[in-house]
Amino acid sequence: MGAGLLCRRLLFVNPTLSAAERPLRVALIGFGYWGPNYARVLHDLPSVELTAVCDSSAGRLAQVRQRYPSVATFPDLAGALGRIDAAVIATPASTHRALVQQALSAGVHVLVEKPMALDTAGCDALCDLAAASGRVLMVGYTFLYNSGVRKMKECMTPDQFGQVYYLHATRTNLGPIREDVDAVWDLAPHDIAIFNYLLDDEPRWASAVGTRVLKTSRDDIAFATLGYRNGVVGNIHVSWSDPNKVREVVAVGSRRRVVFNDLNDGERVRFFERGVAAEEAIADTFGEFKLLVRDGDIVSPKIEPSEPLKNQCLEFVAAIADGRTPLADGHFARGVVRALVAIEASMRALGTAVEV
Repeated sequence: MGAGLLCRRLLFVNPTLSAAERPLRVALIGFGYWGPNYARVLHDLPSVELTAVCDSSAGRLAQVRQRYPSVATFPDLAGALGRIDAAVIATPASTHRALVQQALSAGVHVLVEKPMALDTAGCDALCDLAAASGRVLMVGYTFLYNSGVRKMKECMTPDQFGQVYYLHATRTNLGPIREDVDAVWDLAPHDIAIFNYLLDDEPRWASAVGTRVLKTSRDDIAFATLGYRNGVVGNIHVSWSDPNKVREVVAVGSRRRVVFNDLNDGERVRFFERGVAAEEAIADTFGEFKLLVRDGDIVSPKIEPSEPLKNQCLEFVAAIADGRTPLADGHFARGVVRALVAIEASMRALGTAVEV
């Protein structure tokens, strides 16, 4: 009997693949604002099988069946459990904690959109549950998988960047206005995550103010300052009511200034070889300092194009396959939520600094 015929007969007799051989079976929970993007990426990944999509809207599920006829649809996560290995949760923020808990309790790996919970107690509980169940818990801080942000970190090595002075982020646009969280909880998680990633640190304190120019029940504009080690501060401005869309992060050090502009496809990252540092002056000016000004080139480094959402999903799949911890795991995400909670408390106190 030929080897090819034998192989085909063996496959016919035992068509079931082991968990290591078959694609990762994933359910997408939520097919609203961001869900269709996840569906597209997951459906196209060769190592993933988009097994099910869950959404409470019958109309959205009809769209799923039209686009992806082979994908099962359910009105909630419960219908998909038992047939999946992992879940991607892209529902409103207020629903995240309960859905993550439901999935982890069923032995399912989870990638959830930010934030994973709206308080630190919820984050602690989910991190503990993920550890106890031996499942991957990852949070969707997509900008950490943006090649521009990765390049920005490369440009901030101590020998090139010098001492870190401060960071500043602006994230403004006309909406979209959320119904369950304010502008801080909607937009600032991105920039807090970027700051924490660039600095390899978490803030110690937060001070913030906000206002409601759109006359809704939630703040639509906010200015927040975060205090890190060694006197480094990070300032964040977020707004749902600014007609000028901005997605920019700036880092300033003693030797270099680095700018990430997510809306500039031609020059997403620029660094300025310019800086100023204080140095002790000569002995006859005891107690004084002189400023050393450094002036150099402006450089726009090459950035390889890639899709951040795809990069994020690939890391989720690899973390499950290799049994390793992803960059944006539950503990990283908890650090972001702790900062958000402190910002929220400071806003209630009209800007009073609050310990994180």
